[in-house]
Amino acid sequence: MILSIVSGKGGTGKTTVAVNLALSLSLNGRKVEVLDCDVEEPNIHLFIRPNIDKETEVVVQKPVVDEEACTRCGICEDFCQFNSIAVLSKVIVFEELCHGCGGCSYVCPQGAITETQRRVGVVRVGKGEGIKVVYGTLDIGEYMPSPVIRCVRN
Repeated sequence: MILSIVSGKGGTGKTTVAVNLALSLSLNGRKVEVLDCDVEEPNIHLFIRPNIDKETEVVVQKPVVDEEACTRCGICEDFCQFNSIAVLSKVIVFEELCHGCGGCSYVCPQGAITETQRRVGVVRVGKGEGIKVVYGTLDIGEYMPSPVIRCVRN
């Protein structure tokens, strides 16, 4: 059985309901796993207090341009749906706009774009009160929570 407790508004009691439900089920012998997908401000771990067994960094791909190999053709800029690349006298990559799809490196005819990783958050897994707890934390200054949420859910 999968139960989800959601609301678009903060302060409605989602965590309170989730913690109490998880504890009740656990005390009745049920196997319980709680995922806190509020990666901008996770707090379920404050109530259940799990012992952390595993910590995984969440990374996304980011483009790196070899300025010497680049001919400034603009194909990468045209391809990017998120406007994260600007081709001027040099190529500017706006990392905070990049979704890490890798398309720019794929379409570059000179092979001037490679990819490296950029950390966006961390996911922690632990157990407390007989309950498996999984929660993610988005790094400060990041504003793309989706990769961290996906990692929590997986």
